[in-house]
Amino acid sequence: MNRSIEVLLFDWDGTLADSERLGRAAFDKCFAQLGVNFSNEIYDRFYSPNWYSIYEALGLPRETWPRADELWRYHYGQQTAKLVEGAAETLLYLHSKGYRLGIVTSANEDRVSCEIDDAALAWIFKVVVCAEHITHKKPHPEGLDIALRRLKCSPARAAFIGDTPEDIEMGKQAAVFTIGVRSTYPSSVRIQSYDPDLYLNTIAELKDHF
Repeated sequence: MNRSIEVLLFDWDGTLADSERLGRAAFDKCFAQLGVNFSNEIYDRFYSPNWYSIYEALGLPRETWPRADELWRYHYGQQTAKLVEGAAETLLYLHSKGYRLGIVTSANEDRVSCEIDDAALAWIFKVVVCAEHITHKKPHPEGLDIALRRLKCSPARAAFIGDTPEDIEMGKQAAVFTIGVRSTYPSSVRIQSYDPDLYLNTIAELKDHF
């Protein structure tokens, strides 16, 4: 491992938050209210951190996208995602080793902040970049670029950990060390084909490398 790395930036959903089941259920309820036929097959095929790809696959008129967003957030918000197994212990371990930690996610700030607070880990993250802070969704590197600027860290001294192909693409575009981790999100099965610099089966395996 490149020991010059001092900053570890994480995706949120799937990577740290065990949110896949809640997110899928929210889509089911959202599209049912909109009268749109939705199936697990469509979800598994088109899921992306840029969830508009699902809207496009369903042929959802663009003018209804804000309403779909509102419904999804409402239904998801009825519960709070817990951290994936081993995530809290891994974050605490990495923090104790002196790494600066942060979040770069496409998710909305209010939801992510609520889940971070629920996990009692707000104090551990030096930067949190969410959907409201960016113009371009993943795999555009804007979110990572913002986080690195805020931390005054060069790409060569940072790594990004994510669970989707878009996460790896974003990391490569930002010129940081890329780490793919397996999650329950459907697109995660393709992550190895995007050649991350390091691949992990679980988030806890980070402790073996840093």
